[in-house]
Amino acid sequence: MTEDDARTVLRERLAELARLDALSEEGRAPVTLQQDSVGRLSRMDAMQQQTMAQAEERRRNAERTRIIAALARLDEREWGYCGTCGEEIAEGRLRNDPSVVQCLQCASARG
Repeated sequence: MTEDDARTVLRERLAELARLDALSEEGRAPVTLQQDSVGRLSRMDAMQQQTMAQAEERRRNAERTRIIAALARLDEREWGYCGTCGEEIAEGRLRNDPSVVQCLQCASARG
């Protein structure tokens, strides 16, 4: 994977994350249900849906952070090299996820 390819894939994924944020905005909003007209199970279900939407938002934010860091590594000409040992990261690993920061050996050692 070339640096240009990686940059394109990473930017496309950032755009997709922004689209998913917009779609799930309503699900992350505070749960406001009429206590007298909605049953307890409905309230619990709405709160569970909100919790799941918030967890998904946290996962998207973590991925966004990894992508932004990968784009910075591209700008600094450090992309494709392990942040731990400095060796090149295998092309297949980068093709699978261009935001990875460690080679397979270092990532495996980390557990």
